Amino acid sequence: MDPILPDIQLIAILPEIILALLACGLFVAESFIQREKKEQLGYYAIGALALTLLSTIPLWGKEISTFSGMVVLDSYALFFKTALILISAIIILMSFEYVKIERINLGEYYGVILFATVGMMLMPSANDLLSFYLSLELMSMSLYVLVAFMRKDPKSVESGIKYFLTGVLASGIILYGIAFLYGTSGTTNLGEISVFIKTQEIGSSPSLIMAFILMITGFGFKIAAVPFHMWAPDVYEGAPTPVTAFLSSGSKVAAFSVMLRVFINSFDLNSGSWWQILWIIAVMTMTLGNLVALTQTKLKRMLAYSSIAHAGYLLMGLIAASQIGYAGIMIYLVGYAFMTLGAFTVIVLLCRKNHRGDQISDLAGVARTNPFVGLTFILFALSLIGIPPTAGFVGKLFLFNAAIQGGFYWLAIIGVLNSTVSLYYYFRVVRVMYMDEPAEDLALSFSPGMKIALGFTAGMTLLLGLYPEPIIRAAIDSVKIFL
Repeated sequence: MDPILPDIQLIAILPEIILALLACGLFVAESFIQREKKEQLGYYAIGALALTLLSTIPLWGKEISTFSGMVVLDSYALFFKTALILISAIIILMSFEYVKIERINLGEYYGVILFATVGMMLMPSANDLLSFYLSLELMSMSLYVLVAFMRKDPKSVESGIKYFLTGVLASGIILYGIAFLYGTSGTTNLGEISVFIKTQEIGSSPSLIMAFILMITGFGFKIAAVPFHMWAPDVYEGAPTPVTAFLSSGSKVAAFSVMLRVFINSFDLNSGSWWQILWIIAVMTMTLGNLVALTQTKLKRMLAYSSIAHAGYLLMGLIAASQIGYAGIMIYLVGYAFMTLGAFTVIVLLCRKNHRGDQISDLAGVARTNPFVGLTFILFALSLIGIPPTAGFVGKLFLFNAAIQGGFYWLAIIGVLNSTVSLYYYFRVVRVMYMDEPAEDLALSFSPGMKIALGFTAGMTLLLGLYPEPIIRAAIDSVKIFL
């Protein structure tokens, strides 16, 4: 009897194949380029991402399931792949001047970013617990390297060790959750697990309860949700600033993209008490994140706790377990990525030789000497708070509306109150930028790449607030696969 061969359609992972091959090419080219010309590899990486983005265009409208159902290509996956490619391109643009100042102008830096992007792009396409885990590890291994890339800086090395240890712990916990799911259902395919669970009385199945707890714990570490957030402030502070921006935006987008597919397909969030566990985590996450951010004097730590708080807002869409809630997560993730990347770009601008520029006091008078930088930071602050007409307002409007329609009124009220609290610490930075006297040696590290990154993130933050219809339509159409 002839063996049954799996159906393999490589077109489903064509963008990832292209990017992985080009990343390998970058590592080869790096060996032949002199240290002072390494910037050329950054342009190569931008070109690789541009080619990858072009390769996604003919895939829109296709629905493909391949590798025995382990990988799927649909509008949901393409939505996130496109967002992740843009995020990575912005990170590289932010890095051109930064890597020279910090003396980490090595080709491997750009190559590892590309490999991290490959792992991130595979995550929303994962339709099996094994393919999900492999893509998660590819992303995580690359990020471990990037966090500790400033190997002569003790803080960067310390952050890399902390991130590696907590990342390995989270991966192990997720793997235990996968083992419980497989042991109970006999399959790792998300669709088959969903069919199995719908026939079970979940409350009377200790193994399914344990699987859910382990999976939400592991994902909690990855998205920095309370009480699994402890690693984030230290890692964000010690990592190279563009890498911190990558962690805050790219890894969060990728983690939520696969988290949605895993939890919606595997667990029926409308039944049982799953929502109660998520409700508690969401409230603790947004509340602790905002309250601790009030006390921070370092910009990167403040944005780290802000990132924790935003994970709490995003969980509201998962708790609502509705089309508007899932679409709200997608819309908010894209808007959040652009506004947080813009905020970190301002920090990178402050970096110069022997000066990290990561203290709030380092922004003193910046808006008075560089009005454009001041206006863009105000825009990012307004969006992070959720004030119109910005991308953050549109995303929070969907998430809060989803919570209200689902009957979670107190959750929506707590979310609004937390957004009000965040007003204080964001505009404390704005006050320093406009009211304090600038330092005599104040100089911003502007470069063509930095100008493009700052202008693009500001433009997208404003555009998604003024004209959100295309992304709303794309998100709503994409989440129909879950209904």
